[in-house]
Amino acid sequence: MALRPIVIAPDPVLKLVAKPVETVDAGIAQLMDDMLETMYAANGIGLAAPQIGVSKRVVVVDVHEPDEPRKPIKLANPEIVWVSDDDKEREEGCLSLPEHHAVVERPADIKVRYLDETGAEKIREADGLLSVCIQHEIDHLNGILFVDRISALKRNMILRKLLKMKKSRKNAAVA
Repeated sequence: MALRPIVIAPDPVLKLVAKPVETVDAGIAQLMDDMLETMYAANGIGLAAPQIGVSKRVVVVDVHEPDEPRKPIKLANPEIVWVSDDDKEREEGCLSLPEHHAVVERPADIKVRYLDETGAEKIREADGLLSVCIQHEIDHLNGILFVDRISALKRNMILRKLLKMKKSRKNAAVA
């Protein structure tokens, strides 16, 4: 496994629609493992391949409680096949938008179809934090950030701050 650098918004790769995985082979399994290691190292609960600069439809999530063992879920080509009529608001953050959070409204419950790390097709029901996390990560595969689901005023404020942060980091690295 290997740690991968996380892409910080605004970055064009985060706005691309990721390409489907043709088969879950050793390379995709390794990508999933690298993504999990990267996500855990960053104290995240979800990570999509575009967030590490890989435009493939691969997601990893783990919403285990701090006092519980890890429960990683690896998804290739995830597709939401059902959503509940009930919506729920929840504060979201993102490893690609560090230190920024906003309340986002999403369907409360979902069913998602995907290929697991062995290539087997699965369907999983999700509610609560797991539902939000899977929807958030699938958004990444479609070039959507959580800030795209909030007001333009808040979104622009967050993106300006991130751009300023990236410029100051780049200038510090050059100095």
